[in-house]
Amino acid sequence: MPGDVEFYLEEIRRAGFPVLELGCGTGRLLELIAREGFNVVGLDRAPSMLKIARAEVALLPPDVSALIEIVDGDMRAIALNRQFKLAIIPYRAFLHLLTVQDHRAALASIHEHLEDGGRLAFNIFDPDLEMIVERSSDIGDALTRLTEFETPETGRKIVVWDSRRYDLERQIVTEYRIFEALNPDGVVVKKTYTPLGLRWV
Repeated sequence: MPGDVEFYLEEIRRAGFPVLELGCGTGRLLELIAREGFNVVGLDRAPSMLKIARAEVALLPPDVSALIEIVDGDMRAIALNRQFKLAIIPYRAFLHLLTVQDHRAALASIHEHLEDGGRLAFNIFDPDLEMIVERSSDIGDALTRLTEFETPETGRKIVVWDSRRYDLERQIVTEYRIFEALNPDGVVVKKTYTPLGLRWV
């Protein structure tokens, strides 16, 4: 998201380090934080994403990779036995927790891992309740064409569509991304559906 790297780097400069990044995924921010000279621990519970993050970190110069530690774990039950000056949860990862109980467990666990005066910085979206109500039908939102790109490996054109379904009672939006692979004649030869659930607060 525009400006998020700068925002988190500024938070680190203000709060100090070491830094705990929760929901680090494939390590998008880990390298950028370490290149600024800050110690960072990245935690995530998705083994496939952490595998990518570890492979990327292994390619970094030794002085940068030495500042990064990657841990398999759940932000609702962090078990690192140390404390941090700053915890960050970028790109709405906190909203992947789908119940109030999960939110409370994560916040309590984070609190235990912050030094006195430590800070938590995270990103969520401000729900547009009017839009949510308008689009809360049983069949979800109409398809919206988001973007298209060519795959580097095959040069095949991929068209990306988006549809969303809102559960008002549980405050959960399920976003469906649909990836259509086209042949040179523009005919769809493959479709991939990827659901993503977020709980707005």
